[in-house]
Amino acid sequence: MNFSDLEQAALELNELYEQLEVKRWGRVWSTQELALGFTGDVGDLAKLIQAHAGVRTIENHHAKLGHELSDCLWSIMVLANKCGVDLEAEFIRNTREISAYVSGELAK
Repeated sequence: MNFSDLEQAALELNELYEQLEVKRWGRVWSTQELALGFTGDVGDLAKLIQAHAGVRTIENHHAKLGHELSDCLWSIMVLANKCGVDLEAEFIRNTREISAYVSGELAK
């Protein structure tokens, strides 16, 4: 799968979630509510990283770690789309800029 395929899958899942939100609550989550959900996922991810490092006990943490990383990636893709950010282009631009900076620092 390439980035566009992953993004399309994320957006299709978001459409399903929005249908469920309307069914349950009569409306879709706002961008702010999606961001709050993402914040919760990042907190869960941090705990799983601690378990991976051996400083927290969480049963089956490795399998849960993959799941939570995927949840976070999904949230980022959906939030970028809802905010009108071309995430793939921004990622490429950002990594190039940071790589150039780090390479310059290493060359000093």
